[in-house]
Amino acid sequence: MALFRRQPKPKPPCTPADIPGAPTMVRLEGAAKQALEVSRGRLVIGIGLFSLAFLLVAGRLVELTVLRGATEPVIARGIDSELVAKTSLMERQPIVDRNGNILATNLKIASLYADPRKVLNAQHAATQLAQVLPELSAGEIQAKLNSEKSFVWLKRGLTPREQYEVNRLGIPGLYFHSEQRRVYPQGPLAVHVLGYTDIDGKGISGIEQYFDEQLRDPSRTGDPLELSIDIRVQHIVRDEIAKAVEFFNAIGGGGIVLDIHTGEVLSLVSLPDFDPAAPGTATKESLFNRITLGVYEMGSTMKTLNTAMALDYGTVKLSSGYDASHPIQISRFRIRDDHPKNRWLSVPEIFMYSSNIGSAKMAVDVGPERQREFMMRMGMLTKPTIELPEVGAPLVPRNWKTVETMTISFGHGLSVTPLQLATATAAIINGGVLHPPTLIKRPPGLPAPGRQVIRREVSDIMRKLMLLVVEDGTGKKAGVDGYLVGGKTGSSEKVNDRGGYNRKANFNTFVAGFPMHNPRYIVQVMIDEPKGNKSTFGFATAGWTAAPAAGRIISRIAPLLGVPPVDENSPAIRQAMYVPYVQTQEKKLASQ
Repeated sequence: MALFRRQPKPKPPCTPADIPGAPTMVRLEGAAKQALEVSRGRLVIGIGLFSLAFLLVAGRLVELTVLRGATEPVIARGIDSELVAKTSLMERQPIVDRNGNILATNLKIASLYADPRKVLNAQHAATQLAQVLPELSAGEIQAKLNSEKSFVWLKRGLTPREQYEVNRLGIPGLYFHSEQRRVYPQGPLAVHVLGYTDIDGKGISGIEQYFDEQLRDPSRTGDPLELSIDIRVQHIVRDEIAKAVEFFNAIGGGGIVLDIHTGEVLSLVSLPDFDPAAPGTATKESLFNRITLGVYEMGSTMKTLNTAMALDYGTVKLSSGYDASHPIQISRFRIRDDHPKNRWLSVPEIFMYSSNIGSAKMAVDVGPERQREFMMRMGMLTKPTIELPEVGAPLVPRNWKTVETMTISFGHGLSVTPLQLATATAAIINGGVLHPPTLIKRPPGLPAPGRQVIRREVSDIMRKLMLLVVEDGTGKKAGVDGYLVGGKTGSSEKVNDRGGYNRKANFNTFVAGFPMHNPRYIVQVMIDEPKGNKSTFGFATAGWTAAPAAGRIISRIAPLLGVPPVDENSPAIRQAMYVPYVQTQEKKLASQ
C-alpha cells in the first residue's frame, strides 16, 4: 500500500471561449489601446479638478459664514467706497450722562438695496415688497426696480422683523447692507442737548453736531463722551415745566439747572421738544432751543444784576434808598411799579418788592458807561460759549444813554439768552466768580475756569436779598421747607411785530439759588405766554407761574443731589441770613 497517493492535476479555469454562446474577448493592441489609456487619464484628472473646485468653494463658504460672518456682496460697482464711507460715519462714540447712563448709542441694522438687472419680475417683486414694507408704495418700488441702474436703495434701516420678511420672499436681486443707526434710549428727554444725526450718521444739531468729528474718530470708538447732564434731574425739570406749560396754556417753556461752582449744566430743557429718532416730524417751534438760542428781555430778574452792580461800584449801601412814591417820566416813557409801595424804599426793599422806580434811580447813579462795563463783565453783551451750535447773540442797544440805563435796570431794552442770565446769577451768589457754562463733565478735583467779577462781600449780600424775595417778596410760591430758596421773579411783555409791546403776551422767568446759606445750584424756569386761570385769580406773572414750578423742581432734585435739609428757623441760620433795613422800616411805618 503506497503511503502517498498522487493527486490529479487541476483543470484550468474556464474562459469565455469554453462557454457555448459567450462573446469572444476583444484584445486591443496598438493605437486603440493607447487612446483608451489617454481617455482614462483625462477622466481621472477631471474628477480631481472637480474635487479641488468643490473643496475650494466649501472652504470659502466656511470662511465667510463661520470665520468672518455672513455678508452680502456689494453689487453696485463704482459705489463701494461710498458705502464704506457711510458705514464708517455711523460708527460713533456713545454719549452718556454724568453717571454713565446712555443717552445716545449705535445699533446694527440692515438696509435693503437691489440690483435691478437681476430682478426677474419687477412688478411681482414690487407687489410682494409693498406687502411686507407697507410704508413703501408698490409703484415707487417698481419704478426703482425698472431703472437701468445697478444699485438702488429700497429702504434704509429695516427692523429685524422686516429683514426676516423680505428675506423670506426669496426675490433675486435683493440684498442687505449692514449699517449702524443712532438711537436715543431716553427719547425726547434731552433732545435739545444731544441734537440728532441724519440717516448717514452725520451730526445735525446739538452735541451730535458740535462734537461730530470727535464722535466719528475711529481711535475713540467705544470711548463714551461724558456730559454734565444728570438724566434724573433732566427728567424732573422736564416733567415740572411740561405740567406748568399745560396748566397755564402757554406756548412753551424751558429750564436749566447749573452747578454754580463749576459751571456744569445738570439739566437743560426746552419745550416743545421732539423725538430725535424722528426729526422729520418735528415742528419749527419744537426744533428751537429757547434756553441757548432764544434771546429775550428778561424782566425784573435783571434787578439781581442791577443791585449787585450798584453795591459793587459802591454807589449804594444797604442803608441807602430812593423815593418810589411817584412814577418817573422821561421822554415818552413812564416808569412805574407793578406793586407800588408809594414811599421811600431801602435798597433791600427795592429788590424785595421789585420796584422799577427804585431800580431805575439806582442805575442812573451808576451811569450808562459803568452799567455797560458791568454788563460786559458779567457776559451779558457777548454771545455765550457752550458746546452747542444753537447759541444766540444778545440784542444790545445802539445808543446807551440814560433812558436805556433805566429800562435795562428792570429788564427791558437788552435781550439775552436764559443761559446768560443763569450764568451771571450763579456768579452773583457763588462768591463773585463767573464760570463759563459747560455741557461736558468736568474732571473731579480740578478747579473750574473762572474769573472774579464782583466782590465776595457783595455776593454775600445778594444771597440774603434773594432769600428775602422768596420769604417776603414776589417769589413766595418758590419756597421749599428746609432748603432756603432765594430767587428773583421777572415778567416782561414780549415785543410785537410793530416794535411795540404786547400786553397780553408775557415772558415769565424765575431764577433761584439753593440752599442760600451755602449755595450750590441755580434753578431757572421760564414760561412763554402763560394764561391766568381761576387758581391764580387770573394772574399770569412769574410769581404765579414760574416760581411754583421752580419750587417743585428744587423739592424733587435736592435729595438726589445730596443737599441735606436744614432748620430754617434755627438761630444760627436766621442770624447768618439776616438783612437789616427791611423789618426796621416796616416797623417804623406800622408805628406811625
